[in-house]
Amino acid sequence: MTTLATQVSIADALTTVTPAGLPFRFTAYDGSATGPEDSPIHMHLASERGLSYVLTAPGDLGLVRAYVMGDLEITGIHEGNPYDLMRMMLNQVHFERPTTAEALRIVRGLGWSHLKPPPPPPQEHLPKWRRTFEGLRHSKARDKAAIHHHYDVSNTFYEWILGPSMTYTCAVYPTAEASLEEAQYEKYDLVARKLGLQAGQRLLDVGCGWGGMVRHAAREYGVRALGVTLSSAQAEWANETIKREGLEHLAEVRFLDYRDVAERDFDAISSIGLTEHIGVRNYPSYFGFLLDRLKPGGRLLNHSITRPDNRFRSTGAFIDRYIFPDGELIGSGRIIAEAQDAGFEVRHEENLREHYALTLAAWSDNLVAHWDEAVAEVGHPTAKIWGLYLAACRVGFERNNTQLHQILAVKLDDDANAHFPLRPTWLS
Repeated sequence: MTTLATQVSIADALTTVTPAGLPFRFTAYDGSATGPEDSPIHMHLASERGLSYVLTAPGDLGLVRAYVMGDLEITGIHEGNPYDLMRMMLNQVHFERPTTAEALRIVRGLGWSHLKPPPPPPQEHLPKWRRTFEGLRHSKARDKAAIHHHYDVSNTFYEWILGPSMTYTCAVYPTAEASLEEAQYEKYDLVARKLGLQAGQRLLDVGCGWGGMVRHAAREYGVRALGVTLSSAQAEWANETIKREGLEHLAEVRFLDYRDVAERDFDAISSIGLTEHIGVRNYPSYFGFLLDRLKPGGRLLNHSITRPDNRFRSTGAFIDRYIFPDGELIGSGRIIAEAQDAGFEVRHEENLREHYALTLAAWSDNLVAHWDEAVAEVGHPTAKIWGLYLAACRVGFERNNTQLHQILAVKLDDDANAHFPLRPTWLS
């Protein structure tokens, strides 16, 4: 005897996996609904394709695919800054894995046809197993492809988000009321002061982005600065700006893998936002290379996003597929240990977690202010991805899911002299 499956509404299925309920209104194309009717935020699943995205990629990846393709519509927030929704999703929505019986009941009720995956959005990067055709993980070729995916979107697009400093790393806010530009200047100057930069010294900035640190060191301290980046678009923009500011006698940015830098005996090295792309297993060679490029008494400032603990886990699917392919995070303790094991003496470390939340809020404000231009430049789906990414990361730093650490280390000379002041000079 055959028993027909009982139809399940989409809202009923959602209620099963979120038994504590939703803080916003949810409706679906099948007419079902759940969540408070008076919520200012409304999420609407508009199509069967959207349901297939969600069912075939449970978690954030399926939701993002549906949102990017327009099958998941959200009102009550600006697409350039869905911070209020992200805060609800991460703080108030608690998903519970259904039992096997419940999962089968839901799939039967919604229809087995929805288990056929639709093509992913064209903005999505390849899954990890397919990236092997680009080379082994963190090989030079594969790292170059990953950097191209994220940083070569459009220099104009980045100018609208990042502002005049073109700095895509955590700022340092001297006060909560400081502007983004003031905070980015303070970040570069803090790095310079920690490194003890002086006129005539040589600085290597690995993963230099659009050359902000290179230009700051040359302009403010008279330092001869070399920056290297795997993004050709960044290198082109940086060198044009260096020439426009009359700094070409001191500053240079090369389109080059940091591992191919041939020069040695630098007085200082800054690494601002590169460690996230290195791969944890490659830390020994990374720190070993940087140590080898410093002169005795030279300093390294390593500025990177970290986890609040030192347990390794994979990056979430959304970040890996859409934002930072092959990116890896670990705690500051592991980074310090690897630097020490490579031969560095660590002298100071600082957590700037709250500063990154403020930085992301400012970037989101910039994206909203230039929303129409951003959509025209990179397309509506990509602009939505960036709005989602910046808002979600802001919540992550506020919740202590992620941190930002600066670690200052030195290369001792043969007499174990660190050439370091008895007390830090940058705190005065």
